[in-house]
Amino acid sequence: MPSLPTPGIDRRLFLTSLLGVTAAAAGLSGCAESSAADAAEGASTAPLAAKVPAGTSLKIASYQGTQQLQFKLAELGDPPFKVGGWLNIGAGPDVINAFRSGSLDLANNAGIPPIQAYYQGFDAKVVAINITRRPNYLFATKPGSDIRSVVDFKGRKLAFSQGQAQGVVLLRALKKAGLKYDEVELVPLTSNQFLTALQSGQVDIAPLGNTQAPAYLAQYEAKGARTITTDVVDLLNLLWAPVSVLNDPAKAAAVAAYIPYWAKGQVWTYENPDIWNEEFYVKTQNLTLAQAKSISDLANKPLFPPSWDEAIKWEQETADLLAEGGFVKKFDVGTLFDHRFEGIAAKSVPAQYRR
Repeated sequence: MPSLPTPGIDRRLFLTSLLGVTAAAAGLSGCAESSAADAAEGASTAPLAAKVPAGTSLKIASYQGTQQLQFKLAELGDPPFKVGGWLNIGAGPDVINAFRSGSLDLANNAGIPPIQAYYQGFDAKVVAINITRRPNYLFATKPGSDIRSVVDFKGRKLAFSQGQAQGVVLLRALKKAGLKYDEVELVPLTSNQFLTALQSGQVDIAPLGNTQAPAYLAQYEAKGARTITTDVVDLLNLLWAPVSVLNDPAKAAAVAAYIPYWAKGQVWTYENPDIWNEEFYVKTQNLTLAQAKSISDLANKPLFPPSWDEAIKWEQETADLLAEGGFVKKFDVGTLFDHRFEGIAAKSVPAQYRR
């Protein structure tokens, strides 16, 4: 399993190459950022159309089929446009690659993938935000580990995904514990490699989603694996899309029309945990009802802010944290938000879900 390079090697280029970045190394340090800035200048500010033109189509990410299932169970009906495909894509690096190839128009991710996309020279914008107040991730140890707190991460191998929410949760946890990056060994992986790395003992710690932890513990807790919880949150659950999509008036109108479906689907899931546990976790993820309940008990109440000020501040702190570690260069994250869509999600849900 590779570890971080020696100080003589550019760590940023090492990490991004392992995450499947296709841009040339030189482009990452200068041209990529200038191209993203140039594209941002060309982002449309035209008012959104009130109606989606006939024949408009969007290709939308739906990891593990969650979006279609939510809409079906909530009886939301069909959106006023054609869905050209529901793509089973969730990880930030995979979403960025799909955006680049033109095979995906709209995705649901955390706050860090838009930062990573910008750094890679690909311009995309945030169009909707759900604020997360409770942790969605915890840290899992390999079997037989003696690690019991974040302070114990010192000198250990930690699974690290620079372009995903798990990465920033890890960095924030290290900072809060007073650990410097050179006091641990960050092993660059993507989140779909974390479980295998834990199981094989290639890493000591990996951040797992609340949905993953029950199954992992069921298999390995008897062999000495455990989980470590913290109060570190990944604040943003968002929708985002390439600027090329948002500059198309018809597709931009379709994105605006989709946002209320996305928001209402999350509200329905939060209000109907028993149905969701059975229909999603048990029937599609093969978890027991008890495991499903342990996940839904940790679920965040959806909160769709009418103003994005808090989200932008948090996103800037995240980008600055990555810059401190040498993973990206500092930049103004305000360029990542398309304010034409601000408030659409909040207006589509009851008052108790606006924050």
